[in-house]
Amino acid sequence: LKITNIQKKKKNAICHRTQESLLSSGSGYKNYRGVINWCVVMLVLSNARLFLENLLRYGVLADPTQVIPLFLKDPYSWPAMCLLIVSNVFILVALYTERQLSKGSFSELVGFLLHCINMAVMLTFPAAVVLLVPSVTPVGGAVVLGTYTILLLKLYSYKDVNLWCREMSTQKAKKLARSLSCKSQTLLHCEQQVCYPGNLTLKDIYYFTFAPTLCYELNFPRSPNIRMSFMFRRLFEMLFFTQLLVGLTQQWMIPVIQSSMKPLEDMDLSRMTERLLRLAVPNHLLWLLFFYWFFHSSLNFTAELLRFGDRQFYKDWWNSETVTYFWQNWNIPVHKWCIRHFYKPLLRKGFSKMVSQSAVFFLSAFFHEYLVSVPLRMFRLWAFMGMMAQLPLAWFVGRFLRGNYGNAAVWLSLIIGQPIAVLMYVHDYYVLNYGQETN
Repeated sequence: LKITNIQKKKKNAICHRTQESLLSSGSGYKNYRGVINWCVVMLVLSNARLFLENLLRYGVLADPTQVIPLFLKDPYSWPAMCLLIVSNVFILVALYTERQLSKGSFSELVGFLLHCINMAVMLTFPAAVVLLVPSVTPVGGAVVLGTYTILLLKLYSYKDVNLWCREMSTQKAKKLARSLSCKSQTLLHCEQQVCYPGNLTLKDIYYFTFAPTLCYELNFPRSPNIRMSFMFRRLFEMLFFTQLLVGLTQQWMIPVIQSSMKPLEDMDLSRMTERLLRLAVPNHLLWLLFFYWFFHSSLNFTAELLRFGDRQFYKDWWNSETVTYFWQNWNIPVHKWCIRHFYKPLLRKGFSKMVSQSAVFFLSAFFHEYLVSVPLRMFRLWAFMGMMAQLPLAWFVGRFLRGNYGNAAVWLSLIIGQPIAVLMYVHDYYVLNYGQETN
């Protein structure tokens, strides 16, 4: 017993051992939940202070009625709505062309030329109307061009998949393996499969037009029923975040933008930097809210309403350690379209991966510029250069930064990089349209 007590005393007397500090990388400690909660609390408190400061300085600026003039300049002229209605013509032309191709009335060359003409007019006609008709507002023009761009990508996929089905119906194309094109392996057993050319119907093409995807299939995966509670939750989120986005833009963004005009005109570098940093935070917050509103609430609402089964509209882009991973995961519908209809076809034609990736970024840069410059009726190439700058940034981050440093670089590029390009457009538009009034 005495020996046992002595051993216990010796054990209690030893209070040191070889070990790393908890915050050292060699300690293996990874539970930083408390630190994350602290960051969230500090973020909420700091933004609450900014919100109160904004209210004390400017008062309540949020006014939902001011949204209407953003879409309508003349209450008796609705050119944007007319353009949306006219878009049905292009859908019907694509369907008619595919029907004639399935019957053999058109050769593949004639069908290809008709599709090219149809899509070229889709790209240029709404842009010409937005540029030439004064009653089209910038917001209305952006909505129209965004809708036409989505429809253009959909009809391109529609053309490709039907072409693949015609190829697979011949003996020469038996070795072609294009999964998720002519048949879907994830169908419910209760659904009847559609085979080519039975898919060439108005119901089929309009279902695809409204479905939350850019890639066409003859048989989409379908959910068994509509979950009403889920759908109404998404609808409530859509309405709530719409009001929140409008209110934050009016209350937070517009006053800061107006106060930043003078430093930008005077080219005061220190003041410009301060204003851009002030603009970056609300701009990034609005971008995050828009992401949730569109990719989660809106697309899930549409998918539930149409019983569309594939709900993977985004992945964990917030964990991106490289710029490439971010662009592959934040917008899954566009990423799938680029891989299926642009990147892989370029590889099959013998282009290298680097050239194919650069071509994808170039295409994305073109549409970014198209969707910003045309509605604003000015061409500054900020969006185009911002997208093309992602190529060297992706190389630098992938080559020299890893882990948390890479993730921090991605977040920094989102907070400081792309929002600045958008804000430069706002500044240039303000100077062009209201500069003389200010002077």
